[in-house]
Amino acid sequence: MQIAIVGLAGSGKTTVFNTLTRGHAETGGFGGMELHVGVVKVPDDRLEKLAAIFKPKKIVQADVTYVDLPAPPASTEGHVGTEDLPAEHLARLRDSDALLHVVRAFEDPANPHPEGSVEPARDIDRLDTEFILADLALVDRRLERLKTSGRHGTQAERESNEREEAVIVRLKAGLEAGSPIRDLELDPDDEKAIRGFRFLTQKPVLVLLNAGEADLGGAGERVQGLAATYDHRNALVDALSAKIEMELGELEPAEAAAFMEELGIVESGLDRVIALSYRLLGLISFLTAGPDEVRAWPIRDGSSAVDAAGAIHTDLAKGFIRAETVGYEDLLVLGSMAEAKKHGKLRSEGKTYRVRDGDVVEILFSR
Repeated sequence: MQIAIVGLAGSGKTTVFNTLTRGHAETGGFGGMELHVGVVKVPDDRLEKLAAIFKPKKIVQADVTYVDLPAPPASTEGHVGTEDLPAEHLARLRDSDALLHVVRAFEDPANPHPEGSVEPARDIDRLDTEFILADLALVDRRLERLKTSGRHGTQAERESNEREEAVIVRLKAGLEAGSPIRDLELDPDDEKAIRGFRFLTQKPVLVLLNAGEADLGGAGERVQGLAATYDHRNALVDALSAKIEMELGELEPAEAAAFMEELGIVESGLDRVIALSYRLLGLISFLTAGPDEVRAWPIRDGSSAVDAAGAIHTDLAKGFIRAETVGYEDLLVLGSMAEAKKHGKLRSEGKTYRVRDGDVVEILFSR
């Protein structure tokens, strides 16, 4: 799963990328049009606790890939700025599963805001508008094609094009009204019809206020205020200080804890943002545990037992017999799979069982 980190120039998005990935990409505009990619492990305390029971050779966390992209040029009359991004960058942006929109919420006299003032709501609206214009340009091109070549082909192809055109017309109306595609209620057939276009405003988004050290105390209130006005579907709002989090990441645990106490920080904003990213993607983790490894496997919420088997290996899905399943909390209390079975907590589930977050699963299959 891949999340694109986006934001206007000077928002601190590359600092956020470095914070998340423990990277050292150039910041402050020095990276120019460079694209940065990093893989982040998803924090999961359950793995360590299961490891204490199973004594595995290794622990494998779920991970999320973050891609830091340059800010798109501003659009002008008759010209869409996002489409001026290098082809590889635009492809990465459209191929991403979600967006992490970094918004400047800090003052820095040495690095003043390009617009002269720090106004998060204005900056959010500006980038949202850029992505709306990019999607609208794509919609217009597709409608033009459907009105010409879409009228040809077999009857089935023409009917399919007509259904697609009806959906695209709805999208166009919403975009022209300033609404992102994620706000439209699309049924599964509608979603399928437009899946290949990878619209930017259809992607779920985490809006992240990048606050300064002096603003950390009021960050929660600012998040609540913005969340109340940024009323969009599949959208979350949070805040952190990327600069502070990056400094914390460079300290020893004891020093970091003391620094957090000094600043009045109760929990790591970094871990929270990673967890929110995971949630934004609609993912849950099922767990496998044994002497070789304890592992978290990411799957879509709502996935079946056979989907979980396929996440491990396609052979397990093809030869699926059943899933021996126990809840993490039950296993932690009882201490072993044998005790879970003895107490009736180990269940045999079939193909259609809906896997839950924290299920500890063993797939039985025929070879």
